[in-house]
Amino acid sequence: MLEISVNKVANVILMSRELTRAEGELRAFLETMNEDEMISLVAIMWIGRESFDADELEEAMRTAREERSSPTVDYLLGTPHLSDHLENGLEALGLSAQDDEDDLVRGG
Repeated sequence: MLEISVNKVANVILMSRELTRAEGELRAFLETMNEDEMISLVAIMWIGRESFDADELEEAMRTAREERSSPTVDYLLGTPHLSDHLENGLEALGLSAQDDEDDLVRGG
């Protein structure tokens, strides 16, 4: 079970799309997350890049927790196509951040 809201994932997706402009903002946002939220975010990304299947969510989360070797924020910021992987991961899990993204863009 994911330990992060779709709204938070939507925030990360939006900021990571404009990483050159929003890297500091994204880093600060990620640093406010607790460990379980970060583990969930990594697992969603891994599912989105097809390192794990959607039905392997618990295994992906366990692996993210056990094999963490660098700060998670640095790992995520250094991942190419982060926004695409997060969107694909949510979709594979039957979730969508589109409404949340639209609300965030509109300032709602």
